[in-house]
Amino acid sequence: MKIYGLTFVDKGKAYNFKSNLDLKKDDLVVVESDKGVQVAKVVFVKDGDDKELSQYKTILRKATDEDYKKYMSNLKDSKEAFIKAKDIVNKMELDMRLLSANFTLDKEVLLINFVSDDRVDFRELAKKLASMYKTRIELHQVGARDKAKEVCGIGKCGQVLCCSRFLNQLNSVTMNMAKDQNLALNPSKINGACGRLLCCLAYEDEVYCELSKGLPKVGQKMKYKGKDGVVSSVDILKRTYVIVVDEERIEVSLDGE
Repeated sequence: MKIYGLTFVDKGKAYNFKSNLDLKKDDLVVVESDKGVQVAKVVFVKDGDDKELSQYKTILRKATDEDYKKYMSNLKDSKEAFIKAKDIVNKMELDMRLLSANFTLDKEVLLINFVSDDRVDFRELAKKLASMYKTRIELHQVGARDKAKEVCGIGKCGQVLCCSRFLNQLNSVTMNMAKDQNLALNPSKINGACGRLLCCLAYEDEVYCELSKGLPKVGQKMKYKGKDGVVSSVDILKRTYVIVVDEERIEVSLDGE
């Protein structure tokens, strides 16, 4: 039995399911999620031990031709529902921006994601949509990182945002990761398009932590050839530091180069 990473929307977050089916990347499957019966796409496959496998739900089946026809029909209906929902939001002057609308495979639930700076009372909106589509309406307020992933854009590096391009999991990014790189804690430098800490800090952190082993801290007092000195700068990637001894700046390499 293997673990399959599945997404319910294009470029969406990946959720783990398990199955004995022989599936490959981009295959469509049918699963029972917390939201109902849905069609999902395989984005990765990996092996898992019994303990890990026990945490995940089992894939119901590989999507059949009938499932696919229903799925494509639902996509069309979802687009129409999205437009109608936006129209209602505008008429009600609700402070929210809709990002997506998707029916479950059996159309028992209409799932709507939105962003807003504040809490929104969307009960009247849900009633209007439920009356219109005769189904359960679930509205979910998502964060700034989810918004950036769905809207897309260009990052500080000049490339398409990582979250929209290849990241299926938006893992936590901490201020300590910026400190591990000796970066100036300036929001304009370390925050991404979403206004949150850059995702790349997270997957660079392991390398910086490894390379920084043995390096002193800036301002640290230490001896150099028997003389007192103070560390004025550190280059983690080069594994070097500059120590000031008797007003002379000396570059020291931990790797002896």
